[in-house]
Amino acid sequence: MSDDVDVGHEPIKFAYWVPNVSGGLVVSRIEQRTDWSYDYNRRLAVLAENNGFDYALSQVRYIASYGAAYQHESTGFSLALLLATERLKVIAAIHPGLWHPGVLAKFIATADQLSGGRAAVNVVSGWFKDEFTKLGEPWLEHDERYRRSEEFIRYLREIWTDDHAEFRGDFYRLHDFDLKPKPVAALDRPHPEIFQGGNSTAARAMAGRVSDWYFSNGRDLDGVSEQIAEVGAEAARHGRRVRFGLNGFLIARDTETEAREVLREIIAKADREAVEGFGSAVKQAGRSTSDGKGMWQDSEFADLVQYNDGFRTGLVGTPEQIAERIVAYRRRGVDLLLLGFLHYLEDVEYFGRRILPLVRELEADAAERGELVRGAS
Repeated sequence: MSDDVDVGHEPIKFAYWVPNVSGGLVVSRIEQRTDWSYDYNRRLAVLAENNGFDYALSQVRYIASYGAAYQHESTGFSLALLLATERLKVIAAIHPGLWHPGVLAKFIATADQLSGGRAAVNVVSGWFKDEFTKLGEPWLEHDERYRRSEEFIRYLREIWTDDHAEFRGDFYRLHDFDLKPKPVAALDRPHPEIFQGGNSTAARAMAGRVSDWYFSNGRDLDGVSEQIAEVGAEAARHGRRVRFGLNGFLIARDTETEAREVLREIIAKADREAVEGFGSAVKQAGRSTSDGKGMWQDSEFADLVQYNDGFRTGLVGTPEQIAERIVAYRRRGVDLLLLGFLHYLEDVEYFGRRILPLVRELEADAAERGELVRGAS
């Protein structure tokens, strides 16, 4: 895929990881002025929507693990953030197997009505076995988890849009069901947006068939192009288009030297035991895929210090360097960047004041030169 892909004139969107679990966004003993409390997160959500962020993603974690000793439940926390903001769309991460799709559909429909159409879900097929087995739920093998997730998404879409919803699958059933009230519907959004992640062949194929958005772990430019091409081709076979979100950890400072020193210190002060435990768990889950292409399979220790490979996206440097990197990803077809930060309040404000205006200028220049061609966005 060339740099000048058909990405449309729509500006790149920005999301942030909601720090609703303790420990911040890096598994490191470096000081992190980021708090998992609701009061902190409410303040952060308002700040983010006023500094160029379109979405927030609430994490899902049920038990203490790998630096996250405490966790707020994602759907309830997401609703609270929706009610604290005016424009921000909030994505609640959820696990099929721990949620019944009809019950979740009702919850999200209510959240969507209360927020004027700003609720969304991220369907997580699951990598952490203990979260299921310690709750007494069965742990399916990898590709079966994705088969269940695909049924879960089809069920959600059906119950949200049909007055006589019907679904019959191997995992879920739905019989002449009329959900009322339904979520807020609009021409550009007939139901709450459905996100998913996953790096495996099964995950990419599922995204092409049923999801609205596909999230990738951190990737360099060529890695992004490969994933966009594969997911996009699968979507095209089904007459669909899937938007692409990319994870990144952003470290912006006035000089590149300062930014690189922050990254060096994060890795140097990594919680080695937690990082190695996380790495062992996720690599074991990845090896269980039918083709061994699970998430994190090529991640090194330093990558895993930011647990979705955020350092690999390369958003480290001056505002100018980061803005140029962001627009390079936009040219490759990235529709959204999902960002994490070390000190959220300070770093989100710095992003809105110093980086976002440069991004918009570079996008406008690229569009004027014909580098950003109108697409299906």
